[in-house]
Amino acid sequence: MWTLVLTWSALAVYAVIVLSTVLVVLLDNRQPYKTIAWVVVLVLLPFVGLVFFYFFGQNIRKERYINRRNFRLLTEKMLAEHPGMHSEEFPPKYTPLISLFERKHLSVATPGNEVRLLRSGREFMHALLQDIGSAVHHIHVETYIIEDDTVGRLLRDALADAVRRGVTVRLIYDDVGCWNVPNDFFASFGRVGIEAQPFLPVRFPSLTHKVNYRNHRKVIVVDGRVGFIGGMNFANRYMERGGIEWRDLHMRLSGGAVATLQRNFLSDWHFVTDTLVTSARCFPLIDIEPGQGALVQIVDSNPVSRYPEIMYGLTWAFQHARHYLYIQTPYFMPTEPVLQAMQTAAMSGVDVRLMVPLKPDGFWLRWANDSYFAEVLRAGIRIFTFAPGFLHSKCVVMDDDYCSIGSSNMDFRSFENNFEANAFIYDRATALQVKEIFLDDERHCREVRLSEWSHRSYGRRLLESCTRILSPLL
Repeated sequence: MWTLVLTWSALAVYAVIVLSTVLVVLLDNRQPYKTIAWVVVLVLLPFVGLVFFYFFGQNIRKERYINRRNFRLLTEKMLAEHPGMHSEEFPPKYTPLISLFERKHLSVATPGNEVRLLRSGREFMHALLQDIGSAVHHIHVETYIIEDDTVGRLLRDALADAVRRGVTVRLIYDDVGCWNVPNDFFASFGRVGIEAQPFLPVRFPSLTHKVNYRNHRKVIVVDGRVGFIGGMNFANRYMERGGIEWRDLHMRLSGGAVATLQRNFLSDWHFVTDTLVTSARCFPLIDIEPGQGALVQIVDSNPVSRYPEIMYGLTWAFQHARHYLYIQTPYFMPTEPVLQAMQTAAMSGVDVRLMVPLKPDGFWLRWANDSYFAEVLRAGIRIFTFAPGFLHSKCVVMDDDYCSIGSSNMDFRSFENNFEANAFIYDRATALQVKEIFLDDERHCREVRLSEWSHRSYGRRLLESCTRILSPLL
């Protein structure tokens, strides 16, 4: 008798908790697709749904994770040290987009930047180690993953050498991205004089919803004169995977845009250490020759911002493509605005091509990616699956005059939950290089055709549809 009473009492308490949590989700006024996804999880996954919501579903947009006052102070310092870095001549086609970033996020467009594209982990590490070896004042590294393997230890040893030369080295790594890395590995950074700090550390007993909001940025600054941004982390698999080279895209910058990378890093450094670094040596004056180099705008986004800047920027660009639009991304679970912008471009006659890996990480990600293929193909967008290895590039190129390279994937998590950073580049020479890279990769792809795709099994379609419901949460 008492067992039955306790059982029903426990079920009643659980039902109240679930219903109250559903009420919280409804009152939060999220996008309808996210609200529906969370209600499905909470109702159909007993107990597991509540745990999942606690870690991944709570909304932190009202929390002041980023001190906007200090962000503005760093911006003022950057502009004071670089009085001529702000460009007054924008390409007319992209003036509204550039103004959007400058007005809403203080993202200054800077001319005269030298851009070097790095297509592989080996190219990236070679270029980075050269710059680390020539550093004289400081090195700032921000990454999602750094593993205790050959690549991770190579980076640590190179940074340790710089410290011995008197260079200040600061490192931010994402705590969740490095969950599998032994604590002693990061302790070894401190033992050689490297200031290493985790981003939003998650530890028992304080395990909270912080696990959902991760720093996915890959930003490096050397002496305030050279910067790196793109999609590569520090691990052996970014060199190769199973004997097959990992395909990625990173960028080395020199010029005024490095100051914006610096500003963003120092803002994050203040967040993780409560120390605001404003030394003039972090923003050295860089000579900019009129009419030379690329116009570059560094744009970062975070989950506490009022607007998802990178998503807005990409959506605007897609809507204004006139001739072609090529996209590479490892994960394709787009928000509705991004998907509609791509479809609208294709249906208006723009040559829109999407490239994804043939085998994404995890079978559930494959199902979620594939669930979007039919409607993409019906709109006239061509889909290519990269076969030789894993495609991790996150880039966009269009119309021979614009491209974007950075850390943001084409998915809900990058646009709404992660801390991300992209470079928006308004330059013909760079755009043509990215276009050439895309077309070269396309030669190693298999094209997905609607006539064949429509014949996949009903079981597969059901798996895709069920996974798609959860795609805003993946």
